[in-house]
Amino acid sequence: MKLFHLSDLHLGKRVNEFSMLEDQKYILRQILQRIDEERPDGVILAGDIYDKPVPPAEAVEIFDEFLFELSQRGLQTFIISGNHDSAERLAFGGRLMEGSGIHFAPVYDAKITPVHLEDEFGTVDVFLQPFVKPAHVRRFCEVEAAASEIKTYTDAIRAAIACMDIDPDHRNVLVTHQFVTGAMRSDSEEISLSVGGTDNVDAAVFSDFDYVALGHIHRPQNMSGGVRKPDTGDVPADATGRSDSDTSTTTLPLIRYCGTPLKYSFSEANHEKSITVVELGEKGSVDIRTIPLKPLRDMVELRGTYDQLTAKSFYENTSYPGDYVHITLIDEDDIPEAMGRLRVIYPYLMKLDYDNRRTRTSNEIQGASAMEEKTPGQLFAEFYEMQNNAPLSDEQKEFLDSMIQSIWEKEGAR
Repeated sequence: MKLFHLSDLHLGKRVNEFSMLEDQKYILRQILQRIDEERPDGVILAGDIYDKPVPPAEAVEIFDEFLFELSQRGLQTFIISGNHDSAERLAFGGRLMEGSGIHFAPVYDAKITPVHLEDEFGTVDVFLQPFVKPAHVRRFCEVEAAASEIKTYTDAIRAAIACMDIDPDHRNVLVTHQFVTGAMRSDSEEISLSVGGTDNVDAAVFSDFDYVALGHIHRPQNMSGGVRKPDTGDVPADATGRSDSDTSTTTLPLIRYCGTPLKYSFSEANHEKSITVVELGEKGSVDIRTIPLKPLRDMVELRGTYDQLTAKSFYENTSYPGDYVHITLIDEDDIPEAMGRLRVIYPYLMKLDYDNRRTRTSNEIQGASAMEEKTPGQLFAEFYEMQNNAPLSDEQKEFLDSMIQSIWEKEGAR
């Protein structure tokens, strides 16, 4: 059984005010070409189909065309909503599309019925679990006492899986969209960190599955055994995702983020985007490999003086004039109208910075270092100290933590 694992299309996304629609059309056509070459049995789209709950009309048109093309190829397509999607809007018409091989996860109601696929090794059950918060799962918990125990995202996913009718003799695939503890993030994910990491999901809850197809994180990586294994999209053709060290210490399934098909921030400039190809053999045998994707425009970061970067010898015979560019000028004096002048050569210049004595010694707050690794409380404490030249007192810290926790709980209940 061969499956293509994709996620986080973010159709309709804008990056630094540039629309990505043309790039998204291009990459979806490339994915269809790879499908024609590889002929998988199914395609997984693990959430964040759109970039907003109410996507622009052009994004809906692009996805409609993509689904039509998939349906014409006689394969099965599995789609769940992510945290950027509206589960209700995405699931609309799902029951009508079942006959065309398009399977949408309905709005979560604790009743997840697997889609059954058959091959020479027997049955593959595909479970579609959309993005959920603890409040979503608590609502459908029949036992009030048990519902009160669902506090974290790990609790929620564990409870959701407990409601699934999983046959241990079948090969079981879970498609879900959550943050698994230890995953390496990118700037484009816009993930809000919770107090105490309650949005983290412990990989141990997935032990009943053979493969877990994850969405949410934009960098491709294996999460098997709760161990962080980032990559740039290069997985050898014979990779199993279960190294000797994995199998000697854990019986967890292969758990993988496939990453985005496009780069959506300059923190991903060095990533190689790809399609994850999952091949399920007999029970217990799961192999993965990747197929690289080439974007219409790459994302590159350039650094140097204005004269260096505008010299024809620097940019000729390169793709830079056609790429999305982040330029860092190291001139000591600001260049008048630098953005407009540079865009004559680099029309897709997205971002312009300076790195010189002035910017390095400026007292302006540029942002917290390693922001993605810190809680909101830690970030606020750093900001407070920079503004007041004194740290928070213990009493202030206690008050801050209680306020953040209260806000987080209200957000989770929405």
